[in-house]
Amino acid sequence: MRLSERPLIARTEIDECVKRLARDIAARYQDGEGLVLVIVLKGATMFAADLMRCLDVHPLRIEYIRAKSYDGTDSVGEVELIVLPDLSVAGQRVLVVEDILDTGRTTTAILKTIEGARPASLELCTLLDKPSRRVVPVEAQYVGFSIDDHFVVGYGLDYREEYRSLPEIFVLDPSND
Repeated sequence: MRLSERPLIARTEIDECVKRLARDIAARYQDGEGLVLVIVLKGATMFAADLMRCLDVHPLRIEYIRAKSYDGTDSVGEVELIVLPDLSVAGQRVLVVEDILDTGRTTTAILKTIEGARPASLELCTLLDKPSRRVVPVEAQYVGFSIDDHFVVGYGLDYREEYRSLPEIFVLDPSND
């Protein structure tokens, strides 16, 4: 296992990106109708926490959903939704906060599940978008960074539950695994 010597995305870039996304989201939801953030566990935790601190939208509520679709660095092709939102999102405006939009399978499963609860609106915010890997057509309304086909860790993203606490995003070379 080898991390890239330098971060792919430095902490200062992440901070600037989070502020930009928060401004864009707040501009869309400034009417006082509120917003429910559905945070995808575990990877989006750090991103969502930073985003919420910068987000000037009221009322703002949060819910969580956990999805699993990877084994190591490989997408297994099936999505397991483990935790579903407790709060009814029917009639609510919902923004799903995701760490990475990759093949689109996980995100599509999450969006379909939430759509079934009949929200007033449903949008997607992702820190990282990897369009070259997309196998299911899905687009985020709010994108932090578009990246090439690298396996990345840090800032919440993991490899077998490790590297999440890194403050920056690094490329991981799993060939020594």
